[in-house]
Amino acid sequence: MACLLRRVSVTVFFLALWGFALGDRLLVVPQDGSHWLSMKDIAEHLSEKGHEIVVVVPKVNLLLQESKHYTRRIHPVPYDQEELEARYRSFGKHHFSPRWLVTAPMVEYRNNMIVINMYFLNCQSLLRHSDTLRFLRESKFDALFTDPALPCGVILAEYLNLPSVYLFRGFPCALENTFTRTPSPLSYVPRYYTQFSDKMTFLQRVANFLVSYLENILLYALYSKYEDLAEEVLGRQVHLPALYRKASIWLLRYDFVFEYPRPVMPNMVFIGGSSCKKQGILPREFEAYVNASGEHGIVIFSLGSMVSEIPEQKAMEIADALGKIPQTVLWRYTGTPPPNLAKNTKLVKWLPQNDLLGHPKTRAFITHSGSHGVYEGICNGVPMVMMPLFGDQMDNAKRMETRGAGITLNVLEMSSEDLENALKAVINEKSYKENIMRLSRLHKDRPIEPLDLAVFWVEFVMRHKGASHLRPAAHDLTWYQYHSLDVIGFLLAITLTVIFITFKACAFTFRKCFGKKERVKKSHKSKTH
Repeated sequence: MACLLRRVSVTVFFLALWGFALGDRLLVVPQDGSHWLSMKDIAEHLSEKGHEIVVVVPKVNLLLQESKHYTRRIHPVPYDQEELEARYRSFGKHHFSPRWLVTAPMVEYRNNMIVINMYFLNCQSLLRHSDTLRFLRESKFDALFTDPALPCGVILAEYLNLPSVYLFRGFPCALENTFTRTPSPLSYVPRYYTQFSDKMTFLQRVANFLVSYLENILLYALYSKYEDLAEEVLGRQVHLPALYRKASIWLLRYDFVFEYPRPVMPNMVFIGGSSCKKQGILPREFEAYVNASGEHGIVIFSLGSMVSEIPEQKAMEIADALGKIPQTVLWRYTGTPPPNLAKNTKLVKWLPQNDLLGHPKTRAFITHSGSHGVYEGICNGVPMVMMPLFGDQMDNAKRMETRGAGITLNVLEMSSEDLENALKAVINEKSYKENIMRLSRLHKDRPIEPLDLAVFWVEFVMRHKGASHLRPAAHDLTWYQYHSLDVIGFLLAITLTVIFITFKACAFTFRKCFGKKERVKKSHKSKTH
């Protein structure tokens, strides 16, 4: 009998362990490109903890490749690999086109739409593909994990009635503020594209105020067709911001070491730097470059995965500047090598960026100011020369420059001498290294790693089927209720009514008290005549 009980106990234990190991089922709806990198890290970490991960992937994509950590559910799209690559090439080349102050916003918008229009076709194909939708309905997922920069995953979460977790970086237009009614005072919270700090002059505050209203126009241009698509899929009238407000948790790739302090909602979790990793062993090729650099060390140069080549004249100016510093420069570049490339500059198609930044011989980092690169620079304490190209990169560069951790250059206007002087400044002036090291210490001084924090909150939502206790009541109010316009109107009506009644009462009393005397006087005068 005891032996039988022991066997039953062991069986129950292993069944429980098996059930735990199976974990929950998570549906991932990613954004292709660099946005996928942080989401991929979180998905892989969740997979290692025993959860089943299914990633919805367009048949033609840039970075959404196979992995042992997740299963891909592929859906067709109406474009091929050649068109995809052509759009990204065009997108990258347009960053170096001349532009003027007045036309710059429209040029930027049109350039971004080259890729964003393709993303809409991707979303449209997914939400109209009956086989994929049927598979997702029958799979019984516990939660949906998506990047809400474009709302395909947001719409799908509503269609499948799943609690959702958003991974976001505040672009475009700081959706986490705009759609969730997070307080965002215009007096000290700068809007995207303004390149303002949180300490604005009067004229900057005027510009910030005006830009906040232009954001609504941009949001309409970007999202109105998604709202129409949502109505088609859900079979009812849809207000897109209302769908965004159903998110259980916003995982924001922010850290106040990098961002300017501002209010946030209780369902917003900061995981800035989640892509930073411990320094790994360098591949033999790069170890040889580092060792050969001697006492001068190395400089890392990368403009990200979206820029494959640079116009020849600009590439030659850059190469000329790089040849005038004593450091060895590792330049990630896949375009045609500039003819004046110096011996100290090594062109590579790929480089282990985080591992190189973590090496003690790294002296500076030339970056386009993408958030992944900036956080890796902060984590490893490497001062930066920043050449922002598009999107939030200008604002990212402004933040780092404000903190004295780098120098910003306008890639369209800079000369070879400008780049040379900027590099020599961040390498030789101690203040840049001291400031970036201070930011690095602050960033690393935390009770839990950002990646582990992100994983915890995704698991939390899967365990509890959401996080409704963190959802602010502001999400349920109409716009006039949120701004208390109905209360103001009610109190104003009462005030005006009281004033009106008081005025009428005073007028009536005045007439009663003084009107009779006036009539007596007039009648007395008429009798004397």
